[in-house]
Amino acid sequence: HGINWLWAVTAIHIVTFLAILSLCFVVPESKRVFHYLFTVAVLVGAVSYYGQAATTTLFFARYANWLVAFPSLALGLGLASGVSWTTIACNMAITWLWILPYFVASLTLTSYKWGFFAFGTVSYFILAMSTLNESYKEAKRRGIGRDYLILAGWVNFMWFIYPIAFGISDGGHKVSRTVGSIIFGVLDVLLLPIFAFVFTWFANKWDWRKLELDFSAY
Repeated sequence: HGINWLWAVTAIHIVTFLAILSLCFVVPESKRVFHYLFTVAVLVGAVSYYGQAATTTLFFARYANWLVAFPSLALGLGLASGVSWTTIACNMAITWLWILPYFVASLTLTSYKWGFFAFGTVSYFILAMSTLNESYKEAKRRGIGRDYLILAGWVNFMWFIYPIAFGISDGGHKVSRTVGSIIFGVLDVLLLPIFAFVFTWFANKWDWRKLELDFSAY
């Protein structure tokens, strides 16, 4: 059943990839930046889950997926909010400072793994403070505060669950690897494929020229 779920998650990512890619041919060129962003991120997710479903020992493929998915989400939220490129770059780097320690922790057999876990989790909280505080204030100033809060709130709610899921799976080994893969599969589907559709739906209502997001036309 666990393998079937991994194949299902792979299919969800592929369908999402094809759907968003198709929209790129319908949406005006000036409004495609988020479509481009999520198309790449979802495709990486599809490859990652294909690998996990085909060879269950490739559990580390999920970390490769997160190294692309999490920065993509940080970039998307940053572009929408209008914060500086410095803030966006820092937030993207922080996602790596979250995921890489978790990956090392998953490979560490001693209790020192929880030190890596702590480093990664602190990085997440820094990211949450930035995307829910500074970025929200800027988004509110630009007139999309409500939409941004919904989007950032959803992402951070899902992100908040990842440390818990890691603690009981790759970290604490309280559940089997199969159960862990199922848990992360659910989280990953809600975090990227579903969120990508919701994000682009919200973005379709925005004044892209006012928000200075129409640079994909140049």
